[in-house]
Amino acid sequence: MAVARRPTLSDVAEQVGVSAKTVSRVLNGDGPVAAETRERVMEAVQRLGFRPNLMARNIRLGGSDTAIGLIVPDMSNPFFATVVSGIESVTHGRGLTLLVGSSAQDAERERSLVGTFLARRVSALLMAPIVKAEHGYLKAERSAGLPVVFLDRPGTGLAADSVLSSNRRGAREGTAHLIAHGHRRIGFIGNTPAHLYTRRMRLQGYRDALTEAGLPYDRTLVAGGHDMQSAAADTERLLSLADPPTALFAANNFASMGAVLGLARAGRKDVALVGFDDIPLAEVLEPALTVVAQDPAAMGAAAATIALARLDGDRSRARTTEIPTRLIPRGSGELRPH
Repeated sequence: MAVARRPTLSDVAEQVGVSAKTVSRVLNGDGPVAAETRERVMEAVQRLGFRPNLMARNIRLGGSDTAIGLIVPDMSNPFFATVVSGIESVTHGRGLTLLVGSSAQDAERERSLVGTFLARRVSALLMAPIVKAEHGYLKAERSAGLPVVFLDRPGTGLAADSVLSSNRRGAREGTAHLIAHGHRRIGFIGNTPAHLYTRRMRLQGYRDALTEAGLPYDRTLVAGGHDMQSAAADTERLLSLADPPTALFAANNFASMGAVLGLARAGRKDVALVGFDDIPLAEVLEPALTVVAQDPAAMGAAAATIALARLDGDRSRARTTEIPTRLIPRGSGELRPH
């Protein structure tokens, strides 16, 4: 039985009806090509699944490859903006340009962006992967020497480096902080999508703290809160329970902002709150917001450092690097139940 061969530069040229040299100019960005032709070439590259021969182009710094590709799920999230600054703090000194794209939490869009970055001959690929997406399609590129580093959450189906926050440990510490201040009914905001790695780890950390304190896990105290408005609504709903929580743990920055909004709408300043991840103006709230702070700049810097080490010849096994979180008490998490 014949084995399907990988598409070539000539295949792309044939699909578009141009010369192989024109396709090469588009992919390398080294010559004048009409915008319409460029668009048709990139569409054909993605449709055929064409990948440049990574070994042939000799991935290394100092060559013609001077860019790193980064894919994030949401450009508007300040967490990822800080990740970018951490990456650039490392790559800038090596003459590398950072190309950034948003997957918008869509697996097909993520894969399309990967194809675009590879077609542009990036030296390394960093990504905060889509939930449940399969990344085994990058095995050939990884084998050929392309550094791939997953950020914030691990990938699936590909042995690659990962840089993660101490999600479970940080959530346990934040919840334990509330317990230490006398709380026994603690709500959890931000449990959707439940299959997202960071949500699962933080919910597990919350449960760890309850177990260690001999407190029961009550599902009625666990709410969704995927964005600010839904978190605000869930906060108000929890406060209206017959036996409401006296404290809340918000599992991400949007959930924290929603919890603050929900408490304000309810006119409640007596409910303790600890948020996972810091938010802008946390210190000017009344009371100021206690948080389990991540270090997204350190995550970005660690991911970039690993990618550069791989480019410089590190061929050790893929590893996971965990960046510690830090509890910052500011007032809201130190309120005691009445």
